[in-house]
Amino acid sequence: MATTVEWPVRLYLFEEDGTTKARVVLRTGTTTLTGHGTARCSPEDRDVPEIGDEIAAGRAMRDLAGQLQRVADLDLEGVGAGPPRHDHRAAYGWADAMA
Repeated sequence: MATTVEWPVRLYLFEEDGTTKARVVLRTGTTTLTGHGTARCSPEDRDVPEIGDEIAAGRAMRDLAGQLQRVADLDLEGVGAGPPRHDHRAAYGWADAMA
């Protein structure tokens, strides 16, 4: 029997003084997860709010995705199945660019 489940996701964006913050909230019915992301406009760059929104939102969604995967891994462990092995790759670029 096929089922359909809807998980509402809300994305909130806040901008002040060249910094955009994003918060994304996922409600599964049993769990609420919140991801966060930030983007900062360099003083040398032209301030384009849409770009800050996109970067902050993408980072918040990436944070949320990681949390959701960790919850799923813990749930798998709870039913006796180990989580899949994840290869750890070294980050490239500047460390603060990954924030």
